Amino acid sequence: MEVLETSTNVSSLYLGETLENISRGVDMYTYKNPLGVVAGICPFNFPVMIPLWMYPVALVCGNTCIFKPSERVANSAMILAELLHSKLNIDIKINTNIN
Repeated sequence: MEVLETSTNVSSLYLGETLENISRGVDMYTYKNPLGVVAGICPFNFPVMIPLWMYPVALVCGNTCIFKPSERVANSAMILAELLHSKLNIDIKINTNIN
């Protein structure tokens, strides 16, 4: 729950920093940009906790997330995807390959 609370406030942390006149004619700017793609492989014994540690912050920062759940508990990933789509209106693409 703490990660979810932090991710709701991450936009203020994501702004970067500006230090002007740190030396004669020298300014420092820090820009924080999304990584692009964040991937996570989830073990069977933490099917929901690991994604909820990783993906709230990644999604708020503008990244695309790829999630590979364990084949033993694949339904937990489906439930998380349904919650993200229904409650937050996040576009979810699900590819299920079972061999």
